[in-house]
Amino acid sequence: MIQQQGIERINVGVFAHVDAGKTTTTEHMLYESGRIKAVGSVDSGTAVTDSMEVERQRGISVRAALASFEWRGVQVNLVDTPGHVDFLSEVERSLRVMDCAVLILSAVEGVQAQSEMIWNALRKLGIPTLIFMNKMDRVGADPEAVLAQARTYLSGDILPVQQALGQEQDYAGAVDLWADGADPAARTELLEAMAERDEALLEVYMSGAPLAVADWKKQLIAKTASGTMFPLVYGVAAKGLGITQLLDAMTDYFPRTGGNPELPVSGIVYNIQRDKSMGRMAFVRLYQGTIRNRDTVMNYSQELQGKVTQIRKVEGGRTEDVGTLEAGDIAVVYGLTGVRIGDVLGLPDAIPQEAKLAVPLLTVRVHWEADIDEHQVIGAFQELADEDPLLDTQWLQDERELHIKVMGPIQLEILDSVLESRYGLKVTFGQPSVIYKETPSQAGEGYVAYLMPKPCWAILRFKIEPGLPGSGLQYESLVRSSDLLPQYQNETARRVPEALMQGLCGWEVTDLKVTLTEGQHHVWHTHPLDFAVATPMAIMDGLNRTGTRLLEPVLQVRIVVPEENGGRVMNDLVQMRGTFEPPVLQGERMIIEGRLPLATSLEYPVSLSSYTKGRSTFTSFFAGYEECPPDVRAERTRRGVNPLDQARYILSVRKALEG
Repeated sequence: MIQQQGIERINVGVFAHVDAGKTTTTEHMLYESGRIKAVGSVDSGTAVTDSMEVERQRGISVRAALASFEWRGVQVNLVDTPGHVDFLSEVERSLRVMDCAVLILSAVEGVQAQSEMIWNALRKLGIPTLIFMNKMDRVGADPEAVLAQARTYLSGDILPVQQALGQEQDYAGAVDLWADGADPAARTELLEAMAERDEALLEVYMSGAPLAVADWKKQLIAKTASGTMFPLVYGVAAKGLGITQLLDAMTDYFPRTGGNPELPVSGIVYNIQRDKSMGRMAFVRLYQGTIRNRDTVMNYSQELQGKVTQIRKVEGGRTEDVGTLEAGDIAVVYGLTGVRIGDVLGLPDAIPQEAKLAVPLLTVRVHWEADIDEHQVIGAFQELADEDPLLDTQWLQDERELHIKVMGPIQLEILDSVLESRYGLKVTFGQPSVIYKETPSQAGEGYVAYLMPKPCWAILRFKIEPGLPGSGLQYESLVRSSDLLPQYQNETARRVPEALMQGLCGWEVTDLKVTLTEGQHHVWHTHPLDFAVATPMAIMDGLNRTGTRLLEPVLQVRIVVPEENGGRVMNDLVQMRGTFEPPVLQGERMIIEGRLPLATSLEYPVSLSSYTKGRSTFTSFFAGYEECPPDVRAERTRRGVNPLDQARYILSVRKALEG
């Protein structure tokens, strides 16, 4: 499928909670469009978008996969994203480059924790979204209950644009409510729902004027594009039912990509993978301009230039050389040495904001046998961290230890498999430990006068104040440039986040405001790096005065259990320091929603499944950091010399410390 100038195009992300049928839906879209000749299967490991060996073995998507096809004259770039919460970073990166989204809900399980989290991110970014209610033929399918749930948890503006014909084993497809011959009562219900949600449409509806169906559909198309209404369609992806109607709905309701191919280049690298023969593959979404083979492209983020060797469309294991990437399109660019995820190519002007979803909550030490070369292991993890920066690989030189950050246990299993299959390395992982954070207990000041041993001169005074939960670090300088030169102020500002990476208990310090209130340099004695040395000493002096409170990660959980197990679950939640809403009965099942500290609930999903004999579901997502009770203690061994021990710290940074 060679790219054509001026073609209509949509970039669509497919999102869902795990097991809602996302990859199966994607596979059938590729088949119906003629892009593949046979439908692959997740269970048999033949799905096109599950190209990694581990994906085929496990039957889950680990990476976001790109596929392209044409439908009714429109080029569709489709990104199938992982559904498991451990791979949320892939979802986060895909969200940033999508113009439209299909959210898949199961007609049996309904709205689950990850569906809700993705929905909130889609709304934050204003991405037009279509709902596909899958598994309509399954026992227990209840489309009306799921629609009510979706309107409660997601949006009251979700509108079915089809009438489902039957459900469970009697499901026989769905009829488009705009089509000739559609049930008049069902169509009237749709028009009334639209009118209830828009005053101008209500006026037209109440006027009694003849209602042109095509005009009402145009109104819904406009409302969908503006992100104020959300069409819903039905289907059974595993049987291919409703797939062509879903494709029609995508091309009907989704806006086409914008972007001017004549303007200067503006694009973003949203994914990095490796090709055995071609090297680093940079997945690029281009917003403006055009990139061609052999072009030299500026990497704005790293202030480097790179030469493009090839531009390809990639689907599963197949690649196709297209030679050109123009505004609005997505492709893989080869030849950009050292390129990283998140790098901006060309100018940053046209790049949209991102939604932060993924927060690694666990840290793990990596172990290997003595006969394995440690450099090989470190190199492999650094490559994997290029593909997923949230791994945050840290090699502690003095302790000879390698640590990584992960989202959960499934991610560790996948890493283990990838290391063995790709690098031939066998490693083991230590017990995951929770990543805590710290925040100042009260307001206070930190001060340092770094005047010895000469030559050096740096005086700093910071005001440190607690911030609102989730506010991160706010930094400000009140010092005049006549007292402290801009170059020294810039160096100080750059070093403050680094200085806060290890607080009094060894954890990152967050949710605070740091204000530089005094700063002095010396016209002869100040060395350019003096403020790099002084900043951590002043910050730690301030934290020592304010003290810090420990923060722990908290999960929002939804637990569904047989009614007879509800009492035990609520008791468990209390024992784990959890809080919960009054439970809701749904048939013979009880739904309990609440918040749980991660530290107390790491093993709980396994024990819950055990005592309910597998008849329970436990879904969770990260809800934020909250203050620990006073009796909770968690300290992490500090890396390097503590800046509170100023004499020893100065010697260490000046490479004068023995042993």
